[in-house]
Amino acid sequence: LFSIEERLDMLRETTKDIPNVEVDTSTGLLNVYAASKNCHLIIRGLRAFSDFEYEFQRALMIKKIDHTLETAFFMTDGRYSYLSSTGVRELAYFNGDVSQMVPPYVEAMIEKKLKLLKK
Repeated sequence: LFSIEERLDMLRETTKDIPNVEVDTSTGLLNVYAASKNCHLIIRGLRAFSDFEYEFQRALMIKKIDHTLETAFFMTDGRYSYLSSTGVRELAYFNGDVSQMVPPYVEAMIEKKLKLLKK
């Protein structure tokens, strides 16, 4: 639904009051990007066990490529375990209320984008 630039904008806007947060993007390998930032820890969020299986495989691959790069997994609060971008997008497309699922700025951006697409 959104370009990389739009996603970066939404992330920057919604995290602007959180100290030490940097929003960035990369088109290359994660381990190369991490090394360019002198980073040795990747934090991955998990919603369900199916997320863990996928992320665990990714973490093992990264560990094979760069043994100095660690991955930590954090479980979401149960209130958010059902959320997915696909679900939010579909709900919004059919005029459902997504205000409890996304920050206000993101909700406004979704509404704006969908108005353009429905013309």
